[in-house]
Amino acid sequence: MNAITAAATSITLASLPAIGADLEGGIFAGLTTKPDGTHYAVVLLPDAGADLTWTKAKAWAKKQGGELPSRPVAALLFANVKASLQPRWHWTSDELDASYAWTCYFGLGDQYDARKSSEGSAVAVRQIPLTA
Repeated sequence: MNAITAAATSITLASLPAIGADLEGGIFAGLTTKPDGTHYAVVLLPDAGADLTWTKAKAWAKKQGGELPSRPVAALLFANVKASLQPRWHWTSDELDASYAWTCYFGLGDQYDARKSSEGSAVAVRQIPLTA
C-alpha cells in the first residue's frame, strides 16, 4: 500500500504539468471546479483497491491520502488518463440513496448505481486547490 501523506496545500496554475505527468505522488488528471467556485488540480493516486464495499472503498481511499472521485471527477479521469485505469467498474464518492452509490465503468466511461454492499474496485484522487 502506498499511503501518501505529504501533499501540497495548494498549487498555482502556472506550475501544473501536462496532463498525464507526475504530480504530488500521482498522475495529474486535469482541473475541476467545485460548486462553490473553487478550482482544483486532480491527482490520480498510484494504487487501486479491489473487492471493496462502498464504505470500505471510502476508508481505503483515505488511507491512500485521498478520496474516492466524485462522478464528475471520475468522468475527468476517464477522459484524460484512461490508460492509467483498469477497465472495470469503480466506486465514486457520490451516493444515490441510503442503499446505493454511483460507480464508473472505466472501460467505456459509463456511470451506474450499485448496492453499497457490492464489492467493486476503487481509485483514490487528491484534489489540490489552485491559488493565484
